[in-house]
Amino acid sequence: MFSSQSLHRDSNAHIFQPSPTYISLMKMARVMFAAVVTLALLVAAQASDPELTSDFFVAPGVDKATLTGDYFTSQVFRDGVNVVAPAKIGVKRITSDSFTVLTGLGVSSAMIKYLPGGINPHHTHPRGTEVLLVLEGELSVGLVDTTNKLFTKTLYQGDVFVFPKGLVHYQINMSSRPACVYVAFSSSNPGTVSIPVTLFGSGIPDNVHTAAFKVNNQVVDKLQAPFNK
Repeated sequence: MFSSQSLHRDSNAHIFQPSPTYISLMKMARVMFAAVVTLALLVAAQASDPELTSDFFVAPGVDKATLTGDYFTSQVFRDGVNVVAPAKIGVKRITSDSFTVLTGLGVSSAMIKYLPGGINPHHTHPRGTEVLLVLEGELSVGLVDTTNKLFTKTLYQGDVFVFPKGLVHYQINMSSRPACVYVAFSSSNPGTVSIPVTLFGSGIPDNVHTAAFKVNNQVVDKLQAPFNK
């Protein structure tokens, strides 16, 4: 609250005129507000891909003048995706690791083929949101939010589904014919954390699992077996 001395009345105009103290406080408030907004923007920037200070990324030692359209072209998806037995799912990825021009652009992609019964098990992408487009066939998908609510949907050719960044999700082909999807990510390298592999193939001690899941060692051993070969 400001004291009565902070504002004084202009007797001619019959309106309150701000005193120098009031003006000074308002300027300080504006500066503080700008600082808060700037800090929020910096935090948001740090949570996403690094910002480029050039039109696009060029690796050190590469002469930008020698680049052609080939530098911006990937042919990884040209021949589709093969599934190698006994697997029932095949994946091709285009990220900044293999396609350096994506570095700092905040995008990447993948193409996935699912044979009948093929599953992309529970996993997350810690650095990017996933947008999935069904190119062929039928696919059942699901995601779990932070309130532990499960969202499921059966997708058909032309359908698009979004998996928000960091949320656990899965895809499975429960139909009798193959399905193929194109996936885009909001990160040049979104990362993948497979829940089954992380839990049972990373070396977490058995006593942690038995306590967390309320099961005995035999159950834990059985769950770990496929990942410890």
